[in-house]
Amino acid sequence: MKFVSLIVMMSLLGTKMALTFHRRTGGDDAPVYLQEETAACDMPRACDLKNYEDWYRLGSYCIKYYKDALNFTEAETQCRSAAPGGHLVSVHNSQANANLLCVVMKNNAKSPRIWLGGFELFQSGKFVWTDGSSWNFEAWTPGEPISRWTSREDCVEMNWSRIGKWNDHTCFTKKSYVCSFKNRV
Repeated sequence: MKFVSLIVMMSLLGTKMALTFHRRTGGDDAPVYLQEETAACDMPRACDLKNYEDWYRLGSYCIKYYKDALNFTEAETQCRSAAPGGHLVSVHNSQANANLLCVVMKNNAKSPRIWLGGFELFQSGKFVWTDGSSWNFEAWTPGEPISRWTSREDCVEMNWSRIGKWNDHTCFTKKSYVCSFKNRV
């Protein structure tokens, strides 16, 4: 456990490393074990808009991590009131996914799961973003998403204990989330 604490502490202090997380037993609540890899984890720069200095820049978006646990719908509602044009975060490439992972790890070392703005449209197997942007990138954990026609796992979460991989999950589960809005400057 000391090794885990040391690695997490180093990552929170800005050490440039990525972490591999290993589960020795099955299940979502199984203990997580860490292993260092050689990859950079650079924090995105701050959003440069007045009143949003505590948000991070992610491409042409500003994003903010919220630690309070809400279900998917509550989180999306909160994001809409947090900023003009606000929504749960959408992810469109591997660099944005990596930067988002850094923000989440820096702000939340205890709970690895956060809501993203993706959801399955009417159990059709088609996923969309709450902000209406195109679904042009995926980072699913192997075996995900779960069987689209037999599961009620319709909302997308990022799990940093799986190195930023995504999972479809039940929408009523409460978890932290990241909001975003388009920086129009």
